[in-house]
Amino acid sequence: MASTTTEVTNKVNVLDAGPSRKKISIEIPAEVVTEKLTGSVDLLVGQAALPGFRRGKAPRWLVEKQYGSTMRKEAKNELVSSAISKAVQELNLQVLGSYPTESLNNAEVAMGKPLVFEVEVEVLPDFEMPEIEGIAVKKPTIQVTNEMVEEEVKKLCVNEGTLESREQGEGGDYCTGHAQMKGKDGTEFYNLKGAVIQVPTADKLGKGMVLGIMVEDFSKQVGEPKPGDTVTIQAKGPENHEVEGIRNADLTVTFKIDRVDRIIPATAAQLSASMGFENPDDISGLVRERIEQRVRIEQQGVMHQQVAKHLIENTSMELPERVTAQQAERTFQRRRLELMYRGVDAAKIEEHMAELRSASAQNAARELKLFFILHKAGQKLSVQVSEQELNHRIAQMAQQKGVRPDRLRAELIQSNQINGIFTQLGEHKTLDAIVARAAVTEMSTDEFNKIMKEENNPAKT
Repeated sequence: MASTTTEVTNKVNVLDAGPSRKKISIEIPAEVVTEKLTGSVDLLVGQAALPGFRRGKAPRWLVEKQYGSTMRKEAKNELVSSAISKAVQELNLQVLGSYPTESLNNAEVAMGKPLVFEVEVEVLPDFEMPEIEGIAVKKPTIQVTNEMVEEEVKKLCVNEGTLESREQGEGGDYCTGHAQMKGKDGTEFYNLKGAVIQVPTADKLGKGMVLGIMVEDFSKQVGEPKPGDTVTIQAKGPENHEVEGIRNADLTVTFKIDRVDRIIPATAAQLSASMGFENPDDISGLVRERIEQRVRIEQQGVMHQQVAKHLIENTSMELPERVTAQQAERTFQRRRLELMYRGVDAAKIEEHMAELRSASAQNAARELKLFFILHKAGQKLSVQVSEQELNHRIAQMAQQKGVRPDRLRAELIQSNQINGIFTQLGEHKTLDAIVARAAVTEMSTDEFNKIMKEENNPAKT
């Protein structure tokens, strides 16, 4: 008679944990846990090479003593991952991103005992997509002028400039030193050597940035610092910061200044030499090509923005009252990568990020809403991203930064941003697909700006 095996099922319960979040409670039966642990120990015993024993011949009790803790941790991770994946599939949940592991730290895995745990996951909200055919989109025609080329060359001269040491910082000068950020209760959020702040120039109206936080009266608090000074800066944590403890917290930043420098721009001859050109005039051709590529990206960007605005305003969904730290971090990464793609220089990107952290909760909710909409639209339009497209996007971004693609790719992998590029590409392809279905009207930049100004600031009647 053929033997039959009965599959042991997990006990699963799912509850709403708020808009776009679910709490999944799972109990993995004791026999499943025991079988997994027994199999893991058997595998270890067969492979372990302990001093005094041939490989696979060490006593079971000794192998468990040596490797038991690591083995149980790995077994728990595998059991949990498999159980969540199975539950998500059976419950037909559209989970976004990864699940937080902090809640699993206290979950115990042991022979003869069930493994019980809870996890909260972010899910795609249930909402109706608006019509995406025939959206009215305006496309500005942008001409690359000699003035634009000259301005870009000036920026390159600054980027390739040299540092001149200063005895006292003035507007535009950079201070390098040791920065610490603490909360009112003494909690330390950042402790960074080699941090940099810039003494605000007059056009900044006193605003400045430290450790990613925008401070309105930064100029007043910093003054004209000197090497050796320790500056104390009081700030309020932005309500949408990706670090939970910083949100709306009273913060104190101490900045011990090691040096003060001013950037002396490179000359045209120095710039051309650093870029491998014999004639300084040859730089203009390369710069014009870069600007033309940036213009195409800008055209794409403004059309994407119009589509995004239409989708947000014509979609109803229930959103969290408060954007979570995980959601905020994703939004910041999306914006950072978008600015990199558009060729914005590093210092300006950090300013944009600080401004984004200070944005209202309403703006944060709009960003989250757009993420959900584009995710669903991408599924509806069967958008896929290939490895070749990913490499091409990295090459584009590398050209804008003036670095080798392999170097930028390594930086993106090291900073865990490569998945963000993949997501960005998917969103761009989704928006491009909607633009391809749109009613596009071309017009001059002046006409476009006039219409946008009127739409954003309608006259009172």
